[in-house]
Amino acid sequence: MNRGKLIVISAPSGSGKTTIAKEIMKRNPTLVFSVSATTRAKRDGEVEGRDYFYLTEDEFLKKIDEGEFIEWEKLYGNYYGTLKQEVERTICNGKHMLFDVDVNGGLSIKRKYPDACLIFIKPPSIEALKQRLFGRRTENGTATTRRLDRVPMELEKGQEFEHQIVNDALDIAVEEVQNIVQTHLHE
Repeated sequence: MNRGKLIVISAPSGSGKTTIAKEIMKRNPTLVFSVSATTRAKRDGEVEGRDYFYLTEDEFLKKIDEGEFIEWEKLYGNYYGTLKQEVERTICNGKHMLFDVDVNGGLSIKRKYPDACLIFIKPPSIEALKQRLFGRRTENGTATTRRLDRVPMELEKGQEFEHQIVNDALDIAVEEVQNIVQTHLHE
């Protein structure tokens, strides 16, 4: 059986990464979505194993020490990471996997899985990104400002991805990502 392929979508917060990833999952029902582990608290409506694997900080740190993550990072006071056993189980069964991770996580995955396809979603402008983030109203101003502080680093590292899509019009960005995904899966 052939090993499955990996597709990584990364972007600064507010660029539409998660919206695009969800649409790609709908259009490609054979893709398996990579569920990350996190130490952040579960939000209303979230389900263990579907949205995240929720771990205590001690559990997460133990898994880091034991080398159980293919990538991990501490963001905004919480740990996030991708469990190696989940990825290996999926691709060893010949299934393809889609990741919705930050730019550092995407580059870490590429180092461990050189055949992974990396897609970076860019905002049309920093001003548009600010409007999207503040318009969400899901966080306080301080949290949003912290996210914006990361944008220059994310845009710089995004240049290392083999595909870069500007999300100026969501439907067009989704089509561009879908074309990349289909090409990668059929190589």
